[in-house]
Amino acid sequence: MADTKYVFVTGGVTSSLGKGIIAASLAKLLQARGYKTTIQKLDPYINVDPGTLNPYEHGECYVTDDGAETDLDLGHYERFLNVRTSQANNVTTGRIYQSVIEKERRGEFLGKTVQVVPHITNEIKERIQLLGKSGEYDIVITEIGGTVGDIESLPYIESVRQLLWELGEQNGIVVHLTLVPYLAAAGELKTKPSQHSVKTLMESGIKADILVCRTEHQISEEKKQKLALFCNVKKEAVIQSIDASTIYDVPIMMLNEGLDRVALQKLGLSAEKDPDLEQWQAFLERHKNPKGEVTVGLIGKYIELLDSYKSILESFIHAGAENEVRVNVVTVHSEHINHDNVQSKLQGLDGILVAPGFGERGIEGKIAAVQFARVKKIPFLGICLGMQMAVIEYARNVLGMEGANSTEMDEHTPHPVISLMEEQKHITNKGGTMRLGAWDCEIEAGTLVHEVYGGKTEISERHRHRYELNNQYKEQLEAAGLRASGINRQTGLVEIVELPSHPWFIGVQYHPEYKSTVASPHPLFVGFVKAVLQHKREQTNASIA
Repeated sequence: MADTKYVFVTGGVTSSLGKGIIAASLAKLLQARGYKTTIQKLDPYINVDPGTLNPYEHGECYVTDDGAETDLDLGHYERFLNVRTSQANNVTTGRIYQSVIEKERRGEFLGKTVQVVPHITNEIKERIQLLGKSGEYDIVITEIGGTVGDIESLPYIESVRQLLWELGEQNGIVVHLTLVPYLAAAGELKTKPSQHSVKTLMESGIKADILVCRTEHQISEEKKQKLALFCNVKKEAVIQSIDASTIYDVPIMMLNEGLDRVALQKLGLSAEKDPDLEQWQAFLERHKNPKGEVTVGLIGKYIELLDSYKSILESFIHAGAENEVRVNVVTVHSEHINHDNVQSKLQGLDGILVAPGFGERGIEGKIAAVQFARVKKIPFLGICLGMQMAVIEYARNVLGMEGANSTEMDEHTPHPVISLMEEQKHITNKGGTMRLGAWDCEIEAGTLVHEVYGGKTEISERHRHRYELNNQYKEQLEAAGLRASGINRQTGLVEIVELPSHPWFIGVQYHPEYKSTVASPHPLFVGFVKAVLQHKREQTNASIA
């Protein structure tokens, strides 16, 4: 019997069925039963990582502590499990081929013809087992991106087939996620797409052990029996995954369906210990029964695809539950804001968050939003580019530095208050060249952010950017009232700015949203939502008076 067990999650019929959520939910249940569990994602695209992908293409790029730019599903894994992921948790076809080609160039294959089988498949199998061989985990769940039958996915499916054979009985299983659509004209659920999906998987030499069926309507026992018979699985291994009001309901739904029990049984592991989901249930209770609500404006330029800001939106759910309020997030496109209409666009908001991003599009709208929040004393949180916009706004409108800007937007600005780090200036290859991953930050005692972090003076947060606050302007900005309350001692770079003259105004160069989880909501978001709630109460009291 192997030390580590493997669960492979595949998908069929259509993409976006929620393989990541099912994988994270199963992992949560196994973790709650006492098994050390982790998840990895294998992405079939040829990009080396999602770092150079437009957010409209693939949603947000999630960053790990060790600086890996990864698929947004890793965010779900961390938020559900409260376990940090790393470079080893996300693998792309681009990285696989890059590694094999480098080995061939070094002569490691001893002159052999390099082929998909065995060289590419061997590389994939090595990557899959990397976490398992670390000795840290009892169970590794591997989500295969795309759908069964895709040309891009074939090497991964073949690698899984080989690995299942090599691992032997009860050491590896396949959970196959399919769609059971409802045809209104016929008035019934249809099982045929799932049958075809399982058949395609079997043509690749893999038998599904568990079938998870995404559906909008309840699947009858009769339909479950039919799926079991035609898809060659036990009836108890046909798991219904019906639409939920929140993704955080899914682990409880999967528990009720018995997904974890069936998986453990097939892996030859004990399911005697009931899962400890007390903390999860308490979070759900607070999330679903808020004692009030607040409205926060998210000012960004990728708002047409909300997955571009996935971690921020989830962080608001965590912080909202912690404060026992519902946070209604109103997205406002920064390109549609200017100094003339900012009042009408942002009025009625209890708080304003200016989101991260790259490039000059929509920049002036973000600056107008910062000024509105600063002048009107509305709680403000600026993340990465949002923090940089706060610095530019202050330089222009308080210090009177006309044309102050970031050299990212204007190379010839007379006041480059935000500029490129010296070591970045000669880099032309954009992939993985930013300040990435976890960096330390020293917080000044007695500041607002010191209070927000519960009195901590040393923190570590994740970064993803090239441009920084230009230290040549730090003294002037501080003299004018914009306090640099967090510094990275290693580089001397400013990590946090705040306005002591404002009720709650913080800009951070890092991405706090990457570290917020159900079990540990991020203190910055918790503090921001608390301030937003306080601001709303004050406004309400003022209007009554």
